[in-house]
Amino acid sequence: MGMGTPLIDIGVNLMHRSFHADREQVVERASAEGITPLIITGTSVRSSRDASQYAARYPGKLYTTAGLHPHDAKNCSADTIQQLRQLAGQPQVVSIGECGLDYNRDFSPRDVQRRWFGEQIQLAGELNMPLFLHERDAHEDFVAMLREHQGVVDKAVVHCFTGTAQELHNYIEMDLYIGITGWICDERRGKHLRELVRDIPLDRLMIETDAPFLTPRNLPVKPKDGRNEPMYLAHIAATVAECTGRSMREIEIATTETAKRFFGL
Repeated sequence: MGMGTPLIDIGVNLMHRSFHADREQVVERASAEGITPLIITGTSVRSSRDASQYAARYPGKLYTTAGLHPHDAKNCSADTIQQLRQLAGQPQVVSIGECGLDYNRDFSPRDVQRRWFGEQIQLAGELNMPLFLHERDAHEDFVAMLREHQGVVDKAVVHCFTGTAQELHNYIEMDLYIGITGWICDERRGKHLRELVRDIPLDRLMIETDAPFLTPRNLPVKPKDGRNEPMYLAHIAATVAECTGRSMREIEIATTETAKRFFGL
């Protein structure tokens, strides 16, 4: 496994506190497994800035997104978009997001979430950058907003997709890309996803760990602290291969090519 084609982890929360003690080793372990580059997810102005500063030390190995998670929308101010615009000008920043709607937790009021999601769609369009999207229990409003802004953004990926067949088909119909995590490795919660993944066109499919979260349940050796790492991405690729009846090599080549094209790497 691992060393054939490099794999690209499109979603790593590398600035998360659980990586404070060994962030560099996490990047090295991933690289040793052929998981490179990694794309660090920005979720607020501050985390996006921290991520881009960190990634600048690893040119070509680390990239980042710059954006506001819907949870953080309530903390936005007039200069938020300007700060993201400045960050997005740096070469290691390759996407706007993580942005979208989250009606599951409602950490920010829904109208505030919608406002800042709309602002980020506009920003991505203005900068000609792809969007890194988050949607949870908000499918109708999410799709309505993307349709309302149709033609503004060239490319967008629904990160960490775990939804229904109908939702997936709506996304594919709208030409969106789909990010699949270790959720697919869970024989209980991920059962429906194991069947649905066959419906994702190969040129729309990308893979991600969402580390330190969503540790694959079927890892042969479980990490003692339960923390997920990008080095486990090959395990997700193997599970996708198994579920789609394709070879590991085919999934490696396809997801890597798709990620390179999507993020302009």
